[in-house]
Amino acid sequence: MSDGARTESDLPLKKIYGAGDRAGFDEAVQLGEPGEFPYTRGVYASMYTGRPWTMRQYAGFGTAKESNERYHQLVRAGTGGLSVAFDLPTQMGYDSDEAISHGEVGKVGVAIDSIDDMRVLFDDLPLDTLSTSMTINAPAATLLLMYQLVAEENGISGDQLTGTIQNDVLKEYIARGTYIYPPKESLRLISDIFAYCHKEMPRWNTISISGYHMAEAGATPVQEVAFTLADAKEYVRAAQAAGLDVDDFAPRLSFFFVARTTLLEEIAKFRAARRIWARIMREEFGATNPKSLMLRFHTQTAGVQLTAQQPEVNLVRVALQGLGAVLGGTQSLHTNSYDEAIALPTEKAARLALRTQQVIAYETDVTKTVDPFAGSYVMEAMTDDLEAAALDLIQAVEDKGGAVAAIEEGFQKSEIERSAYRIALEIDHQERTIVGLNRFTVDQEEPYVPLRVDPQIEREQVARLTTLRRERDNDAVTAALATLKEAARGTDNVLYPMKEALRLRATGGEVAHALREVWGVYVPRDAF
Repeated sequence: MSDGARTESDLPLKKIYGAGDRAGFDEAVQLGEPGEFPYTRGVYASMYTGRPWTMRQYAGFGTAKESNERYHQLVRAGTGGLSVAFDLPTQMGYDSDEAISHGEVGKVGVAIDSIDDMRVLFDDLPLDTLSTSMTINAPAATLLLMYQLVAEENGISGDQLTGTIQNDVLKEYIARGTYIYPPKESLRLISDIFAYCHKEMPRWNTISISGYHMAEAGATPVQEVAFTLADAKEYVRAAQAAGLDVDDFAPRLSFFFVARTTLLEEIAKFRAARRIWARIMREEFGATNPKSLMLRFHTQTAGVQLTAQQPEVNLVRVALQGLGAVLGGTQSLHTNSYDEAIALPTEKAARLALRTQQVIAYETDVTKTVDPFAGSYVMEAMTDDLEAAALDLIQAVEDKGGAVAAIEEGFQKSEIERSAYRIALEIDHQERTIVGLNRFTVDQEEPYVPLRVDPQIEREQVARLTTLRRERDNDAVTAALATLKEAARGTDNVLYPMKEALRLRATGGEVAHALREVWGVYVPRDAF
């Protein structure tokens, strides 16, 4: 029986599901127990019955000092982990005083030019107990090493540090655009990070392979899972080609997904993703360590679904999205602030976003039992359908030679753009209801005063860089950057000379430019 309804992935959604929809369903094969292969029901046996997920709040704007103050506010409010947002120049490997950075300093995140800024950013925060996630990709190694250097200055060793760097450059070529180096060189840098952290920072998650940004660009849940796991396979191959054993680095791989308001499909998506990844790692890559098979992931609620119209309605959307992530078994969660469709969140909005997670964790009963949807007719059918569709799409990427070859062809990007266009048309034609946007509107919106970034921030950052270059030993910095370039030309791990250059107060931009000299930059085909 079907009424013609379709999911976000354009899969059929029946009005009624029953026992017949589980024909051939083998619980031992497709479900298993929580914490056991294929991890459909969750990567840990107890999940949230012992303690809730890590509650992260994504923050960072303006100067390092302002962001540090916001981090202290979030810690006082009860957050267990920080997620750092960097401004666009930092993400692109440019310093604040470069011409290309003008007008963007401190806008979408915090400006970090050197170890001096990193010291201010994490001043008086307990880095030995706080888990820190950094949304940084092409220059991920630079920001990670700055963080480690600051921790070491405070007597905290690398093996005490916990957190994650996003470090997922392949999705930048597909959906986001903050790439620097060509794919081959980017994969080499990522493999160096894997090797470095295995030895120096063993508790650190070395990559957060991200479907989130693809989803924000318009990817369906099937595309989000398929393209993310196809990228993950490329990273595993690159690490193995560099001589790393899969069970040495795979336990520190992590993932990053979106949570939409379509609860049932989102829960099915998370369950299917775990099952697919466990089988890929065991059957294709020969992983034997159970931790190598576990798809551990962070979730952020869907920013693309927030509206600037009647922004308070976003509180409801975010609560539903967060609930879906929890019911899907996320390991950590960021809930968006209701005003993020308009501007950077105010302090009050950020606190309400955290309170949303705390209500789910402590005032509902969803944490009292593991995988409450297990065995549901609709959930198991949707999980199977989504898994099958995602596997077909992963194979389509493989048939093109893998993720990098498909990226060069523009395959993932074009598929996502088609989905985004379909959704836009549905909204414009009112075939898809968006409350407050195309239905249930008001004649006049209430006034809202957004958080604004002071343009003085850029002048202050430029002044800090001028002082830094005057005070440091420039000859030592130049020599350290030369050593970095020599490592980049050869096969040595570049993170060790990079760390020394940063310790001597080389800037992030100088490090990126040194690697640009050796590796070049990526220019997409459609740029010609």
